Amino acid sequence: MSALTINSFGNSTSGKSIVNQGFLGSTAANPSGRQTIKLSRRGRLARTIVVLSLSVVMVAGFAATSGANQKAPVASTAPTYSVVVVAPGETLWSVAAAYAAGDVQGLVNEIREVNNLKGYDLQAGQKLRVPNL
Repeated sequence: MSALTINSFGNSTSGKSIVNQGFLGSTAANPSGRQTIKLSRRGRLARTIVVLSLSVVMVAGFAATSGANQKAPVASTAPTYSVVVVAPGETLWSVAAAYAAGDVQGLVNEIREVNNLKGYDLQAGQKLRVPNL
């Protein structure tokens, strides 16, 4: 901040004024009144490194939060199928029971979905895709 002091000593015709600019120097070159500090080459380099470091940290933070709700990609395990030719007298249940490792009813439903079967009837010689478990 600058202060202006006008002093008159004795003779009013001399009219000398003394301007007290404080320790900042002349404000004519810098109208905002702030002192400008010139950095050395080393200071500019340090400032640049600090700004770049903060930028990298901010970008990494945004990148981490933008993908926070995404699940990790799961390796696609496309189901594989065996083709079975229906023998005379076989039922959907008997085919599923031959290939099931547990739940036969679940495999019956999967065979129906995969082969687009409307009912449970099979024809001798019919080809069925049976999911490999």
